[in-house]
Amino acid sequence: MNFFSLMTQGGVVSQLVAMLLLGMSVASWVVILWKGWLLPRAVGEVARSTAVFWQSASIDEARQKVAAFDRQALVLPLIAATGIRAGQTLASAGDRSQQLTRVLRDALHAVLNKLQFGQVLLATVGSTAPFVGLLGTVWGIYHALVGMSAAGQFTIDKVSGPVGEALIMTAAGLAVAIPAVLAYNVFGRAIGRIEADLEGFARDLRELFSHQPQNG
Repeated sequence: MNFFSLMTQGGVVSQLVAMLLLGMSVASWVVILWKGWLLPRAVGEVARSTAVFWQSASIDEARQKVAAFDRQALVLPLIAATGIRAGQTLASAGDRSQQLTRVLRDALHAVLNKLQFGQVLLATVGSTAPFVGLLGTVWGIYHALVGMSAAGQFTIDKVSGPVGEALIMTAAGLAVAIPAVLAYNVFGRAIGRIEADLEGFARDLRELFSHQPQNG
């Protein structure tokens, strides 16, 4: 018996556990493939975008060059946040340095939320999939014991099927969890690197524009 036969031939609990593990695996691999494409690209894009910005003669030129380089560049929301305007609301209270701190922080959080998307799913799958597989294992052992009790004696044909289900569920739980855990750790390091670069760029922007007059 293999994993997929459990979904059609196993008991109700075994089928539910198998379907749950399959769903967790599909969801985690979708995230893994998407972030595996996004994050390496983002690491290089942040470095190139910041280099383009500092080589520009003005903020408008920098914005145009970065947008021409990549319309989805992660630094664009930070650059756009420097164009705050004077107003009469609490959001515009305080000096320009305080306002820049606020708007750059909000822009940075929005960018990081995009990068962090899927991390919770990977962490959840990595931490719960082994226990879901363990549930299938326990249920398989229970079936084996029930089969032995009904037969009144130990026979291989009564326990081989349930024990096979138990072993497959254990392996399936680990097979789902291990890629999720590895991806979570690898992506977490990449996100941390990007976050550090963006925070440094935001601090530089704040220092650069804090003493300039607000746009009226």
